Amino acid sequence: MKPTTQYTKSGSINIAYQVFGSGKIDLVYIPGWVSNIDLMWACPELVNFLLELGKIARVILFDKRGTGLSDRIVELSTLEERMDDIRAVMDAVQSEKAVLFGHSEGGSVSALFAATYPNRTISLITFGIFAKRRYAENYPWAPKDGERQAVYDMIENSWGSGEIGLESLAPSKTNDKEFMDWLANYFRSGASPSAALVLTKMNTEVDIINILGSIKVPTLIMQRTNDIDVKIEEGRFIADRIEGAKFVELDGSDHLFWVGKTKEVLDQMKLFVLKKNPDKNYEQQLFTIGAARIISSQRPNDDQQEFFAQYVGQYRGKVIQGDGQTFIANFEGPSKAVNCAFGLIDTAKSLNAQIVIGIHIKEGAVDESHFISKETGLLIESIFGQAGSNQILVTQTVKYLLSGAGLNFTQNKSVIEPSTGESLLLYGVTDDSRSDNQPSNIVFPHKLPKYDSILENVLQCIDAHLDDELFGVEVLCKEIGISERQLQRKLKATTNKSPIQLISSVRLHRAKELLLQQQNNIAEIAYQTGFSNPSYFSKSFKKEFGLSPSSLLQKKE
Repeated sequence: MKPTTQYTKSGSINIAYQVFGSGKIDLVYIPGWVSNIDLMWACPELVNFLLELGKIARVILFDKRGTGLSDRIVELSTLEERMDDIRAVMDAVQSEKAVLFGHSEGGSVSALFAATYPNRTISLITFGIFAKRRYAENYPWAPKDGERQAVYDMIENSWGSGEIGLESLAPSKTNDKEFMDWLANYFRSGASPSAALVLTKMNTEVDIINILGSIKVPTLIMQRTNDIDVKIEEGRFIADRIEGAKFVELDGSDHLFWVGKTKEVLDQMKLFVLKKNPDKNYEQQLFTIGAARIISSQRPNDDQQEFFAQYVGQYRGKVIQGDGQTFIANFEGPSKAVNCAFGLIDTAKSLNAQIVIGIHIKEGAVDESHFISKETGLLIESIFGQAGSNQILVTQTVKYLLSGAGLNFTQNKSVIEPSTGESLLLYGVTDDSRSDNQPSNIVFPHKLPKYDSILENVLQCIDAHLDDELFGVEVLCKEIGISERQLQRKLKATTNKSPIQLISSVRLHRAKELLLQQQNNIAEIAYQTGFSNPSYFSKSFKKEFGLSPSSLLQKKE
């Protein structure tokens, strides 16, 4: 009954996914918090729900990076990276467009995906989602800091014991010991205690309120009246801000859609999915706009301008307008734009110049991927006016979407958004991993980055030295071109691992891939992944995955 688990790459990260169902429409399920797609099939209630969906759709399940069966090399990810994972899975199964079904925390990335990639989204369905996870006057239903701290403490102290307070997620199942044991096991198998903690802290910082108005695809928002975890008012709030959204209030108190009165949920989903909507080519979508102005007595020459354009391209951006000293680019998401901005500061220094950079995310015409509107140009000039030399300023919306990126933000001044007249709060961005004295002897033209983030560069470097048992932090730092202290800071902020731990984790995950391919024996795979002692390899493998290499092979058989 359980579908075959397959893997696809999102950058260097393996994402686990499954596909089943006989329907002609694709539906991607984006789970909340943590998941394990194998253990989903050990819960009869969830199995029944999924099989019903499979009658009307081709259903695509996946575990986000750092959870479940996907690589746990990293323990947290930005919403942007999780969008990359969704696209990677859709590409792997050749799904051009799909219905997105986001549950709880999975609704945040589903909403952002629908706004950013409307022409890959048939429609958006959510259940029990929230717009933010921290109390504010404009969103009084979210938990206060003290309540969130209690959740952190529970995860830190009780994750392994099973006493993790899951009754509020499924009150109707409180006295069903078999179900509650499965639920606790499901969460524990979905993430380690440290991963669950950092994911929860990251969720506290996420805020998608400002992007809700940019969602144009047909949208169904479902919420249960007495849901303890996410209040009914949160669903209404979200639906009110999405044009044409259908809000459905359902009876009950369960936060999990597959328990309680599930027939009501399925009926709503079936009606919505099967409803004939005309094929639409959306003319509006979310864009991340990055703009830079070089401050120098000498205008960059053609070669230097071309280098800037190539540099932007390495971060999957595209320069769409420029006059030699000011250039504007669009990016697939804010973290790529910010990572590129840090590199552009170094590039400007190599020209003995200074630079100011502004980054904003806004809804605009699809055509604006080729040109900038007058209003956007005015906003960029306003941001430039507030920026100091070699400073990156981002709008508040961008800041909220960068949770998990390992960056620091300092509140700056406000500017006026010309098209709406609204005040936009700006923040300066810094990165602790770059706070050491940067080399002042950078000479133009310096090397283009190979990948669009330091983490991706690190992972690719480790892979390139996979069978070298002597490869360590010193060589890694030399090849990446940063100090050990910088690398330590960056990896701790973005993966919750030290460099040594990350190298070991990558080796073990690659070993797992090779074992599942069953092309070599355990000792040979140990040597291929940089372990000189097969016995130590087996101990490390069991510590990482909870079972020995031989047990993994027996389980596969």
